[in-house]
Amino acid sequence: MAISSNEYDVQKTEQEWKATLSPEQFRVLRKHGTERAGTSPLDKVYDEGHYECSGCGTILFTSETKFNSGTGWPSFYQPVEGAIATTTDRSLFMVRTEVHCSNCGGHLGHVFNDGPKPTGQRYCINGVSLNFVPKNSEG
Repeated sequence: MAISSNEYDVQKTEQEWKATLSPEQFRVLRKHGTERAGTSPLDKVYDEGHYECSGCGTILFTSETKFNSGTGWPSFYQPVEGAIATTTDRSLFMVRTEVHCSNCGGHLGHVFNDGPKPTGQRYCINGVSLNFVPKNSEG
């Protein structure tokens, strides 16, 4: 499934995305792929800081909302306000809510209603679609 770029502020051709992303980032962010569970080092990062979209640099999540879901993917109970968009994903014979970067449309993962308080949501995010910026590096 391709992402229509004309509804997002960051617009690039497929060739431009391929030139700026790793093959795995391109597969996940632009082609709705999923990384294997347990393969992202970001799953076990709990330092203070924030998580940016690896496609465009938009700040998506903060370390304050990250939790260990035990799923093998970085999980958060709340995104930064306005940072994400959602669509309905009907692939794999189920209906899920897909999460995208609101700035570039990159596929991040899915959101489920089995997370902790206060939201009860679990944003299950592909680590390859994120860059972690430690608090001491924030500008």
